[in-house]
Amino acid sequence: MTQYPLTLFFDGACPICAREIALMKRLDRRRQLDFCDFSAQEYDVASRGFSTEDLATVIHARWADGNVITGVEVFRAMWEAVGLGFLATLSRLSFVEPLVLNAYAWFARNRLWLTGRSHACTGDICRSALSSRHSP
Repeated sequence: MTQYPLTLFFDGACPICAREIALMKRLDRRRQLDFCDFSAQEYDVASRGFSTEDLATVIHARWADGNVITGVEVFRAMWEAVGLGFLATLSRLSFVEPLVLNAYAWFARNRLWLTGRSHACTGDICRSALSSRHSP
C-alpha cells in the first residue's frame, strides 16, 4: 500500500510542466500531493537526495514511505491521487501503454527544445535535434 503524500519533483521553468503541475494543484482537493520545484533557487540537493541533472532527465516522485517512482508511473500515481484514475487505467491497457511510454520518453528527451529552452539542452537527443534544425 502506498503512503501519501506523494512528493512530485518538477521543473517549474518548463512551461508545459508548470501548466501540468498547476492543474494537479487545483485538482488535489484531498491534499495528497506535495510539489517540489527543482528549478527554484532554493532547491536543496542535500535535503532532497536528487540532483537537478537526474530530475531534469525524467520526472521523479517519492512516496511518504521513501519509495521512489519515475517516468509514466509518476503521472499514473498523480492522476490517481487527484481522482483521474481512469487515465492511469487507460494508460495501462496493453495497446495504449507502449504509446504512452514512448511518447513520454520522447517528450522527456526533447522538452527543453520543445519549450524554447534549447540553449539549456544537455542530452544527445536534444543536441541532434538542434543541429538538424540548423543544417541546410
